[in-house]
Amino acid sequence: MSFCLETYLQQNDDYEILLARSGVKECYKLIKDNSKEIIHVNPGDKVLGARLIGIPPIPVGINEDKGTILITYTKPCHGTAAIELPLKSEDIAEIREMDIGVN
Repeated sequence: MSFCLETYLQQNDDYEILLARSGVKECYKLIKDNSKEIIHVNPGDKVLGARLIGIPPIPVGINEDKGTILITYTKPCHGTAAIELPLKSEDIAEIREMDIGVN
């Protein structure tokens, strides 16, 4: 999937912000606690059009039964948020391929 995450968040309401204006570590914990599957990516990797910023490795939560992923999104002057976004199964498969293999 290729789109601008910032624009998506401004124009849609089918996502959920689970934690806002927080720190990276708090968002990582929330993602790990609320996801059935966790993959890890490197800082700077592009997920949904946004380069993820954080302390490596960056967790991405997958809830395939709900058709959602959980990611961190850092916006300057606003902190980091944990966001749950709906996705198609083929998009989830693409994201799984980004896994750097950290347990």
